[in-house]
Amino acid sequence: MRSLPLPLALTARLSPVAVLACAGWLLSSGPAAPPAAGHQTARTPPAEASFAAPSATAAAPTYTAAPSPCAAVPAATLKSLVPGAGPAGKEIPSTDTRLRRTCSWNALHGYDYRWLDVSFEIGESDREAGQEYEQRVAEKSGGGAVPGLGDTAYSVVGLTTEDKQQTREGVVLVRLANALVVVTYSGSDFETHKAPTTDEINKGAIKAAKSAVAALRGSRG
Repeated sequence: MRSLPLPLALTARLSPVAVLACAGWLLSSGPAAPPAAGHQTARTPPAEASFAAPSATAAAPTYTAAPSPCAAVPAATLKSLVPGAGPAGKEIPSTDTRLRRTCSWNALHGYDYRWLDVSFEIGESDREAGQEYEQRVAEKSGGGAVPGLGDTAYSVVGLTTEDKQQTREGVVLVRLANALVVVTYSGSDFETHKAPTTDEINKGAIKAAKSAVAALRGSRG
């Protein structure tokens, strides 16, 4: 076969390259082909859409720290509920005294024994305190509501007997905003081996709870 002249040979070799180059330019500069069905290209949202709408600021809790429980019950009330006990009481150690504090008084007066505990528990919110309150009420069935005490209150009294000795215990639970007040009051008579009446224990526990709720409210300043 006869060889082509040099200019024609170069033209023949460069023609495919030129065709491919032109085709690439047309593809890059022309309108993009629509995407195949089922493979829609994701659209980038505007910059402002990537930020979530600001949420409403949560209300600050009503109570941020537990007050001193040993100062929550007046001396006259303590004298009537726990005869022979010192007014100072004894604070129970706590892992976080800002959120939970408990004070205890107990004494044997003659043959009568009385015990009183007052606790303050601070939750993160009203809802949290409300859920804790409902759970504890459910665990102590058989009691009843105490009207006019805190946002909601409940009292229950139970009787136990051990070695023929009766002990009656009353518990009052009070929720006030994001705080719980828990009062436990119990008594025994070691001479008769009988326990105080339900009415005496229930009224005593509610009386102490009213003082504790007043102290909690006063702690806000």
